[in-house]
Parts: sequence; structure tokens; C-alpha cells
Amino acid sequence: MNRRPWVLGAVVCLVFLFLYAPIAWLAIASFNSSRSLSRISGFSLQWYAELADDTRVFASLQLTLQLALASAVISTVIGTLAAFGLRRAFPGRGLWTVLLSLPLVVPEVVMGVAMLGFFVKLAGVPLGFGALLFAHVAFSLSFVVVVVRSRVSGMDVRLEEAAADLGASPFVAFRTVTLPLVAPAVAAGAAFAFLLSFDDVVISSYLTGVGSTTLPVFVYAQASKRGISPEIVALSTLMVAATALLLIIGVGIASWRARRSGSAAKLAL
Repeated sequence: MNRRPWVLGAVVCLVFLFLYAPIAWLAIASFNSSRSLSRISGFSLQWYAELADDTRVFASLQLTLQLALASAVISTVIGTLAAFGLRRAFPGRGLWTVLLSLPLVVPEVVMGVAMLGFFVKLAGVPLGFGALLFAHVAFSLSFVVVVVRSRVSGMDVRLEEAAADLGASPFVAFRTVTLPLVAPAVAAGAAFAFLLSFDDVVISSYLTGVGSTTLPVFVYAQASKRGISPEIVALSTLMVAATALLLIIGVGIASWRARRSGSAAKLAL
């Protein structure tokens, strides 16, 4: 590699081409005037106009956003508390750690069948928003615990002890010392929970009821019934663009925080 640096550059280009060429072609095909996805015959916004007139898309999007936000909030609160609880040694901590980590390795098909049987057959929860919310919190919780716990385990407990020595109550010490230190991890866990809920197809397909179809399930159902239509291509392009925009905003905020922290450190010196 040192003698031939162009080899590394070529490999990187091939990897990015393999990852993003299908997405780029999807975006180009969404502006195609023809219904064909194999050839480009002209530029048109026809499919976006037809997508805007489809009320089912907006209903599914509204439900998906509500479900993802509710799931992210509940998972973040419970997962953060669980991460702090696992910080201390107590009998059975290893067992609780394993149980909270199981959803990370269990196949989604198995989880979907299990949740369908538990929520609907045993708990009597009807198919729809309630069952979807319970299921999304159940599989998003593990990701929040893992992310927040990794930050909590590396946190210096002497900072909290110093706050207590200076007269801060446990709540004040948590609000002014602990929470700012773990805030980036909590935000990352919330983002994970939101995206997992927003993108889920397999588990949601088992628990979707009448009038409670999420956007990914709607896209999958339309593609499996009628094939990949131009409207679905346009919708997929918008979803990719929204995800990329959120990613750019997140990177920008992280860079701004890093520059701000560096400036504060220079002023302190």
C-alpha cells in the first residue's frame, strides 16, 4: 500500500460504488418520465406529483412518525435508567445484562412471531398502534441500554462524589454533572431507537392492524403486490434524502459541539 497508494484509493472507490450506486440509480429513476426503471427517457416530476396526491402515504407517514417518536422517548427513558442501574454491582446483574442484550441477536422474524403471540393471544392487546408501540419499545430498548451503558461505564465517579462533597443533592448532582456527561450517549440512543422504529418492516408486519400501516410496511406491501412502481421509487428517494439530511444535521451539530469544546478548552488554558 505504501508503494502503490492508488490501490487503496481504487478499493475505496469500488466499495463506495458498490454501496451507493443502487441508491444513485434509484434517485435518477425517480425523475424518469417513463415507468421503466431500466432506461431513462426524459426528466419528469410526474411520479412525485402522483405521490403527493396519495393520501395513504401521508397517513402511513404520520403514523410512522408518531410511533417512532413515542418509541424513542419511552425506550430512551427506560434504557437510560437501566444503564445506570447496571452500573452498580448487585446479585443477578449478569443475568439482567444478558436478558437486555437478547433482542440484539434474536432474529426479527422470531421476535415478530413471539410478540404477536404474546401481545395478541396472551395479553389481549389488539393489533394496531398499541401493539406496535410495545413491540418497538421492546426491541429498541436494548440498543439504548448498550449505547448509554458504554458511556456510563467510562464515566469518572469522582466527579459525582466531588459534587456531593460540595453540598449538591443527588438530584442536583445528576442534573448538573451526570446528565451533561451522558447527554451525547442518551441522544445517540434516542436516535437509534427512532431510526429502528421508523425503518422496521419485519416485526411491524406481524402487528399491523386495520388503519395502522407504517410507511415501511406500506412500501413493502405495494412493491410485493404491484412490483416496483415509479411512485414507490419516488417515495424511497424522499426517504433516503430525509435520512441523509438528518445525518448531515447530526454531523454538523457534533462538529459544532467539538469546536465549541475546543474553544472552551483553549480559553481555560
